[in-house]
Amino acid sequence: MIQVRAKTLGGRELAALTRRVIDVAHGVPVLVNTRLDVALACGARGVHLPSDSMAPSRVRAITPPGFLIGVSCHGITEVARAAAEGADFIVFGPVFATRSHPDAVPTGTDGLARAVNAAPIPVYALGGITEENAAICIKAGAAGVAGISLFR
Repeated sequence: MIQVRAKTLGGRELAALTRRVIDVAHGVPVLVNTRLDVALACGARGVHLPSDSMAPSRVRAITPPGFLIGVSCHGITEVARAAAEGADFIVFGPVFATRSHPDAVPTGTDGLARAVNAAPIPVYALGGITEENAAICIKAGAAGVAGISLFR
């Protein structure tokens, strides 16, 4: 999956970027961070929501079949709520220290494993993911990894 995350862009600019990403993604599902309106308008395959956003079940009520809904989670309570409310997957973290959120307390792979065990849906590891530690996250049960600096 590719998540379009450009928090500083306005709606029109984000929509233009999303359409460009969809055009070059060659069938890879493209999701839009936070902006359900942009995801729907552009024909994206899904949306990624912050943990304090509307319930995935409310999103599902207005989206087409197969529309993917991911939720960012930072603790077991959020993991359980996202799964119960109908999310398709969870992005959990930070697993390791990260430059993008320097004040966040990392959960480590033990926290990641607890999140995986608490969720009946796929959990992706986020936060400080590198080529060196991605395999450790998979070994802890993550369905995959998500990253920002990993792909720069």
